[in-house]
Amino acid sequence: MDAFYASVEQRDNPDLRGKPVAVGGSRERGVVAAASYEARKFGVRSAMPSVTAKRQCPDLIFVKPRFEVYKAVSQQIREIFAEHTPIIEPLSLDEAYLDVTENLQNIPLARDVALAIRAKIKEVTGLNASAGISYNKFLAKLASDHRKPNGQYVITPEMGPTFVETLPVGKFHGIGPATSAKMNSLGLYTGLDMRNQSLEFMQANFGKAGSYYYWISRGVDSREVHADRIRKSVGAENTFSADLTDFNAMLVELEPLIDKVWRYCEGAGNPGRTVTLKIKFNDFEIITRSRSVSVAVSCRGDLERLSVALLLNEMPVTKPVRLLGVSLSSLQSEIQAEPQFNLPL
Repeated sequence: MDAFYASVEQRDNPDLRGKPVAVGGSRERGVVAAASYEARKFGVRSAMPSVTAKRQCPDLIFVKPRFEVYKAVSQQIREIFAEHTPIIEPLSLDEAYLDVTENLQNIPLARDVALAIRAKIKEVTGLNASAGISYNKFLAKLASDHRKPNGQYVITPEMGPTFVETLPVGKFHGIGPATSAKMNSLGLYTGLDMRNQSLEFMQANFGKAGSYYYWISRGVDSREVHADRIRKSVGAENTFSADLTDFNAMLVELEPLIDKVWRYCEGAGNPGRTVTLKIKFNDFEIITRSRSVSVAVSCRGDLERLSVALLLNEMPVTKPVRLLGVSLSSLQSEIQAEPQFNLPL
């Protein structure tokens, strides 16, 4: 979906159409969750601090997120997907992989399946979607960004290797800023640079991920589309209106985060074994600390004790704390495919 949260808000409020819109908090400590294309022209991006976004776009309009509305629209979109294929792997509320090799409408070309789905989404929700079509997940993801907004692009098997070789490493799905910088320091700037390296070189410098990078630089990705993706973790986090330095104040802020995570696990019957504490300091440095136990966390009290112990190990903190997060991973049972995201407070 194109600028999903912001597009929903512009759809539901005509006064916002054609204007730069950011979904998120407008306060000093707020963060942009999504930005309209009008706002993106000014460099406004998701995860950007609201004060920075406002500085770059003085006319930016902030709208509070309505996650229940976004979830409802997402369900409408999934129902449209299901009219074409049962093999759907959601990545988030606004994105999914579909295997349409054998589609329910018997449409011969994947290109035409994508056109039909996008037209139906527009008819039902009034929103624009973009699509990428290719012979594997990695290239389909790249293709989906190639004609945004409201477009689609096909990467054929003949095009795949050439398309990848000219791509900057920072544009590869799964390669973030830190990995991109490391690659640049090793003289790797494009897909071709990566492709010229041996598997041993990539593994030595990037560990297990090195094998993935080695193959995608050749346009090879053997991952299947999994209709019932297992959710591996659930987390909640909060950015504070004022920085915290006091341990007891942090304990107070941890309570609702622990409640959110445990409510999900209890409701889904899906406990986990690894508790992770996330801390973001006022200089935006982020640290994570984890502890795994031999059996699944069985009650909220256990989750709280492990979380507090992780926090206690970091005390006294050397810098004011801007954000705290708690997550539980290594979830134990399969549940129906569901997007992974931090539960909003």
